[in-house]
Amino acid sequence: MERDERPPSGGGGGGASAGFLEPPAALPPPPRNGFCQDELAELDPSTISVPDDRAEQRTCLICGDRATGLHYGIISCEGCKGFFKRSICNKRVYRCSRDKNCVMSRKQRNRCQYCRLLKCLQMGMNRKAIREDGMPGGRNKSIGPVQISEEEIERIMSGQEFEEEANHWSNHGDSDHSSPGNRASESNQPSPGSTLSSRSVELNGFVAFRDQYMGTSVPPHYQYIPHLFSYPAHSPLLPPQARSLDPQSYSLIHQLVSAEDLEPLGTPMLIEDGYAVTQAELFALLCRLADELLFRQIAWIKKLPFFCELSIKDYTCLLSSTWQELILLSSLTVYSKQIFGELADVTAKYSPSDEELHRFSDEGMEVIERLIYLYHKFHQLKVSNEEYACMKAINFLNQDIRGLSSASQLEQLNKRYWYICQDFTEYKYTHQPNRFPDLMMCLPEIRYIAGKMVNVPLEQLPLLFKVVLHSCKTSVGKE
Repeated sequence: MERDERPPSGGGGGGASAGFLEPPAALPPPPRNGFCQDELAELDPSTISVPDDRAEQRTCLICGDRATGLHYGIISCEGCKGFFKRSICNKRVYRCSRDKNCVMSRKQRNRCQYCRLLKCLQMGMNRKAIREDGMPGGRNKSIGPVQISEEEIERIMSGQEFEEEANHWSNHGDSDHSSPGNRASESNQPSPGSTLSSRSVELNGFVAFRDQYMGTSVPPHYQYIPHLFSYPAHSPLLPPQARSLDPQSYSLIHQLVSAEDLEPLGTPMLIEDGYAVTQAELFALLCRLADELLFRQIAWIKKLPFFCELSIKDYTCLLSSTWQELILLSSLTVYSKQIFGELADVTAKYSPSDEELHRFSDEGMEVIERLIYLYHKFHQLKVSNEEYACMKAINFLNQDIRGLSSASQLEQLNKRYWYICQDFTEYKYTHQPNRFPDLMMCLPEIRYIAGKMVNVPLEQLPLLFKVVLHSCKTSVGKE
């Protein structure tokens, strides 16, 4: 969605930069479609291709996108087909942070996994049509849509159905042949299925993952985590056991961290004492910060350990769709001291007018509330550089983004870093068994906030940042 990218009008004309101790350079226009065209051309000489929107008459019953056929009993698109299959095979349990009635459309289907799966079930997608081995192709092409009761839908959505199936296999002494479920990340919003509190249920993902691959040679993507295959099929809730981190897991995490630019941001944010910052000046500063953070993401892509495994076209597509989320994640974690320190000091010197306060939108208020909550969550977790690097890779490797040519390969890469991140947190924080689920649950929130911020008018961003930074800095200072 493109918006009018002109800076907001406001007081302080030509002499606006006088208050900055280091006068900023001329403001470049904010990036379109996610990033500057020069950098885009460097990534992909052909830039972004415009998709052909001439759709067939058939539309997906879940999201309204162009349907590709009959999948699991109903007419649906490839995206919803894959989402339903992964959700059922991986026994995922999602959460809706709103009223469980989110709009499902091609553009918004990735914002709430709970409501997307709920609609799949309500429209008649048949989970029994999914092959038990998790391989492509339906189990029975003749199986059509099903009508299941609200009670059964609730059992599936809450995970109760999956737990009972797991207990069934356990009681019949056949736990090593349960249906596949590997708890890999759903690419759009990493799997809130991690929120299952029972350790025995949590380990079922590893068991199914092991069963799926141990019959044949282990694919290269998973050879770096051999000790994951030794987890018991069903384990009671036991005290954490000390163990070592596999050297190859450590090596891949180290490569991810090495790809990051963790140096302090270079954008000047020092203001003379007593200087009153105008709306236009603060907006210009926010644009310069966004530019610097964006350029760091582009440099990061080129240093990724799997850079040669995907095409430039796919990287361009991924960055176009996730750049706001990557900037938000980095601002709340590795750059938070500067953002909630130096930038907060700048926003404190900006006084919005009564008109700006009166015109502030409800969507802006929702973004403020969610950003404050997320800041406190990250502040409580104290996310390490290793965890941040893994979370960023998981969020970036989103196989459901439209226009990708290597979705299956992206899914494998996503699984790689999902398991590495879980392995690392369980090794490093043995007495925080819920740490990994807590980290992963932050990613859907980041995606939702990033999507909402697109709809906040540009002229309201200075006030939004002032409120968020002031609230977070004040609350932390009281602790």
